[in-house]
Amino acid sequence: MNRKTMVLTAAAGLLTPTLAACGTATGGAGSGAIVVGTTDRFEAADYAPAPFDPAYAYDAGAWNILRQTVQTLMHTPRGGGEPVPEAASDCRFTDTANESYRCTLRPGLKFASGDPLTAKDVKYSIDRVLAIKDENGPSSLLSTLDSIETKGTDTVVFHLKTPDATFPYKLSTPAAGIVSEKQYEAKKLRPGFTVDGSGPYTMKAEVKDNHLVRAVFTKNPHYKGDIKLQNDKVELRTFADSAAMGKSLTGGSIDVVSRTLSPAQITELSAKPPKGVKLVPMPGLEIRYLGFNTEAPVVKDKAVRQALAAAVDRNNVISKVYGKSAQPLYSLVPTTVTGHVNSFFNKYGEANTPKAAALLKDAGIKTPVKLTLNYTSDHYGDGTAAEFEALKTQLNSTGLFDISVQGNEWTDFRPAQKKGDYPAYGLGWFPDYPDADNFLAPFLEQDNFLGTPYANTAVRTRLIPDARRAIDRNVAAPAITEMQDIVAEDVPVLPLWQGKQYVAARDGITGVEWSVNAISDLQLWELGRGVSG
Repeated sequence: MNRKTMVLTAAAGLLTPTLAACGTATGGAGSGAIVVGTTDRFEAADYAPAPFDPAYAYDAGAWNILRQTVQTLMHTPRGGGEPVPEAASDCRFTDTANESYRCTLRPGLKFASGDPLTAKDVKYSIDRVLAIKDENGPSSLLSTLDSIETKGTDTVVFHLKTPDATFPYKLSTPAAGIVSEKQYEAKKLRPGFTVDGSGPYTMKAEVKDNHLVRAVFTKNPHYKGDIKLQNDKVELRTFADSAAMGKSLTGGSIDVVSRTLSPAQITELSAKPPKGVKLVPMPGLEIRYLGFNTEAPVVKDKAVRQALAAAVDRNNVISKVYGKSAQPLYSLVPTTVTGHVNSFFNKYGEANTPKAAALLKDAGIKTPVKLTLNYTSDHYGDGTAAEFEALKTQLNSTGLFDISVQGNEWTDFRPAQKKGDYPAYGLGWFPDYPDADNFLAPFLEQDNFLGTPYANTAVRTRLIPDARRAIDRNVAAPAITEMQDIVAEDVPVLPLWQGKQYVAARDGITGVEWSVNAISDLQLWELGRGVSG
C-alpha cells in the first residue's frame, strides 16, 4: 500500500539503552500493563508527516495502532471470516446489484473525549480520506464509493459507482476509521503521533528523535462496540532488532513478542523454548514477490520475466533463509484464500531451467541476462538481504542470468521504486482484508500502488468488476482464476513465498492465540493475565 507493502522494522539505534532497561518500571511479566514488543518502526518525518492519520496511514504497523484506537463500522471477528458490525449495530446491502450499502450505528456511541459520535462523523471521516487523497494513503480502497448519505443521526448509506461485494471488508479497515471534526481538519493531515477516536483504547505516545518508542494503550471508558477487552492497559514497546526484543522477552521485561521474530529465533524457540516462554504458531497471509517495471529495457520482453518465473527455486531460497516460517507461493493469492490456484506452478513448474532456456532462446534473447534485483535493507526484518543473496546465487547457477543485488534504506528505496528507477525489485504485502480481490486489484488496477506501467484491459474492465459483483465469493472464482492465470502469463509480478505468523509470550499471558489474526491485525484486547503454560 504504500501500504502493507510492509512490516516496518525499527532503525538501528532507535531504542537507547536507557529506554531498553526501563521495562520493569512500567510493565513486564507479572506487573500491571501487559507489555508487547515489536520491531515495527514509527517515524514522523518530512516523507511521513502523519503516521497515525487514517487519511495517510497505510502500513501494517500504523494500522495496528489505529485498530486499537479508531473505530470502524465493521471489523474482522475473533476467529476470522466475513466482517461483522463494530461501531454499527447492523450493515447490509439494500439492493440486488450490491450498489447501495446501509449501516445503522449502535446507540450511545461516543468519542474518547466524551463527544457523541453520529452518522455525520462517519461521513466526514470517509469524505476526508477521499478529499485528502494522499499519494501514500489508503484512499484507493474506497475507489468504488460514489457518495455518502446520512439519514438522521444513526444511519449512513453508501452509494457505490459499481457493484462491490467486498465493500463491507473495506469498511473494516482503518481507511474507514471514524474521527472527530474537532481533532482532524477536513483537508489537512494531522501531523505527529497523536490519535483520537472511539475505539477500545486511548493511546499515549512516548517519542524520541521523531520516533515512537513506546505507546501505552488504556481502556477507553466511553467505548461501545463489539470488542470485549481482557485487560485495562497494554504497552507497545519498539526495539531496534529482533535479538534485543527476544532478550527482553526471556529476561522478563516484556510479556509478548508480536513481530517480528527472526527465522533463527523461530527455529530455536520451536526446538527448545526457554523456561516460561511459549511460541504460538498462527496462519498468515503475508506474501513476498518480485515486481517489474515492464517498460524497463532489460525486462520489457515478457520472455525474460517468464524465464525468471521458470528458473526460480522458491524452496531453495526458503530453506536457506526462512525455514519453517515461510512456504512457496505460486500466485498472488495465498493458498488459504478462496479462489487461489497455483497458476505459476501450473505454467512453469519449479526451478525449470530447460524451460527458462527455451523461453529466452525462442525470444532471441542473449544469455546471460544481466539484471539487478533491488530490495529494501531496513523494512522487512533480518532475512531480506540473505534472501536476495540466495536468489542471486540460485538464478546465476542456471547460467541464464547474471544477477546482482542492491539494498537501499526504505526512505530511498520506495520513492525510487515508485518512479520506475528499478527494473526489478522486492516487496511484501499484508492484506487489507482476507479476500482474493485485495491480492489482485491493488496490483492490477489503474493507479495501482506499485506505480507499474503494466495494464491488462480484460482485467481492468471485465474481470475485477465481475469478481466484485458476487456476494458468494465462490461465485467469483472463475474471474479470480482467470486473473491469476493472466498474471502468470504476463509476469508483471513474480510471487515467491507466503509467510507464517508466530507470537511468543511468557507463561501467565492468556489470549495469545487470538492476539494476531490471519491478516496480521494486532488485537491487543485479547491479551490477559491468568494461568497458562
